[in-house]
Amino acid sequence: MSIAQATPSSADLLHLRVERKAFAETPVLGQIDLRLQPGEIVSLLGPSGCGKSTLLRLVAQLDSDFVGELRQRPEQVGFVFQEPRLMPWLSVADNIGFSDDRQYDRERVAALIDEVGLSGFADALPKQLSGGMAQRVAIARGLYGQPELLLLDEPFSAVDAFTRYKLQDLLLELARRHHIGLLVVTHDIDEALYLSNRVLVIGNRPGTVRQELHVPLSYPRERSDDTLARLRSQALSALHDARVL
Repeated sequence: MSIAQATPSSADLLHLRVERKAFAETPVLGQIDLRLQPGEIVSLLGPSGCGKSTLLRLVAQLDSDFVGELRQRPEQVGFVFQEPRLMPWLSVADNIGFSDDRQYDRERVAALIDEVGLSGFADALPKQLSGGMAQRVAIARGLYGQPELLLLDEPFSAVDAFTRYKLQDLLLELARRHHIGLLVVTHDIDEALYLSNRVLVIGNRPGTVRQELHVPLSYPRERSDDTLARLRSQALSALHDARVL
């Protein structure tokens, strides 16, 4: 038995219960109970190899080989990968609509291009874009299907710090505007705390939730807020206790 597909309860946007996930005989994830409410932003924080991305793949149903249960509406989930993964022969607009025959909602695509700050680049090819611009296209593509939940796997790790800050703020604004929940995988403590309502600190294999941090701040947030500094110390302690630092 690997997965039981069902509709989540009315209160949950997502409910994933993992008893065990392994690759061959190597355990990757231990017992995890993950819930998201509509519009909630949750980050999975931990070192490379702790199972964060694997957990995200289970939610995305890119991997169904695990012992446990997933309750969600799969058609309402979008995905943004670590790399933009744009088709090099397609324009920005065609990448967002994900079609080479232009049979997509061009009005919606145009609106998304404006929302992610790429007005004037609809006909540009990926080779003409910077890394930050390419990731804006990937975010727009993730939003095209009007998901209720957007999954993001270390989406800003390949850009410089200043571009990352801008993309984080853009992501928060888009989540608010489109009334969607976010599940973000990151190994950046400051990013996790700045973005999220809750941060789940994941320990080393088998990955389990070592600590859950609630961020009691409204949006928009100040990066210099003392609450974020205090929570950062707690996250570092949790990672140290999990022997990943």
